[in-house]
Amino acid sequence: MSIQDTVLEHAVDSEYKLYIGGKWVTGSEGKKIASYNPSNGEKLTEFVDASHADVDAAVEAATKAFETWKDTSVQEKSAILLKIADLIDENTEHLALVETLDNGKPLRETTNIDVPASADHFRYFAGVIRSEEGTANALDENTLTINLKEPLGVVGQVIPWNFPLLMAAWKIAPAIAAGNTVVIHPSSSTSLSLLELAKLLDQALPAGVVNVITGRGSDSGDYMLHHEGFAKLAFTGSTQIGYEVAEAAAKRLIPATLELGGKSANIFFDDAPWERAIEGAQLGILFNQGQVCCAGSRIFIQEGIYDKFVAALKEAFEKVKVGLPWEDGVQMGAQVNKHQLSQILDYVKIGQDEGAKLVTGGCQLTDNTLDKGVFMAPTLLADAKNTMRIAQEEIFGPVAT
Repeated sequence: MSIQDTVLEHAVDSEYKLYIGGKWVTGSEGKKIASYNPSNGEKLTEFVDASHADVDAAVEAATKAFETWKDTSVQEKSAILLKIADLIDENTEHLALVETLDNGKPLRETTNIDVPASADHFRYFAGVIRSEEGTANALDENTLTINLKEPLGVVGQVIPWNFPLLMAAWKIAPAIAAGNTVVIHPSSSTSLSLLELAKLLDQALPAGVVNVITGRGSDSGDYMLHHEGFAKLAFTGSTQIGYEVAEAAAKRLIPATLELGGKSANIFFDDAPWERAIEGAQLGILFNQGQVCCAGSRIFIQEGIYDKFVAALKEAFEKVKVGLPWEDGVQMGAQVNKHQLSQILDYVKIGQDEGAKLVTGGCQLTDNTLDKGVFMAPTLLADAKNTMRIAQEEIFGPVAT
């Protein structure tokens, strides 16, 4: 039995519904989106392409739940968060496998990083709220000021596809710990791990505290960001959409938390520990297939060691094992989908057209078992200038300049 057969039989449902008000409900318009394994192109399952009416229902459920959740004691909320953390830990193998097959990242990473870190986030905020205190100050003998922190209400959250489960934990845990309720929307590229997480949340949370809306970001996701039922917005994704979220929040005078794109640099001098420097440069850009907003995508090297450093990094890149993410020893898995792979390849060509030198990689890998997936070779472009697009724009792939 193949890994795909195992997953279809044990890890994912044949189809997923929306999680609204503590119940699994069908979409009001009956539309579905198929989920595919980026490592082999095979269909995993289907989930709901939510309508605007579905979003309205989720906001209504969250609004109703807020009336009681906001007054839930710190002790009870802390205990619930700890229970969620324990449930995640108990289901590590299952959640890690679902994340790997839906996203393409290596199983060793989802097992040892994504899932444990998700549990730890709930555990962390279970402790934070127990130590949170208001303040009181005597301004004069007749005036006492008291500062208390209160929940905002219903929080609308949209998360990306690069760390679906972990991003969900980062968004949900602090929001509900503070007494808010949540409507959360995953990327249509990677919705399965959040839907599986919702099954665990259902065992711990009152109905309506967390609601999961799946669908296309351009439709239900956009509708969420402009919905008047939210008291706060939280978004992780592209800088372009971030502008729209900030504008939508500003028009309604509500707070928004934005985690957007990046173009991070690592700087190496001739006195740096050599092996650690090469390892750091490699890990900085190749971790999670380069699909990290803080990836070390730009590398500055002191002139006297430039050629030696580039040669060593080329050798390190070419030793990286790219393969099916559930296999042992694999360091890089698949990109999230064909669109993302195409965008990465376009940037490699743009870089070369602008005058950068392709040192290694720069192509899709199709050898042996990789021919049905979307795998990118670790890529190094040298002699890049600061004015080049590859030095200024986020590539979001395993490409270092």
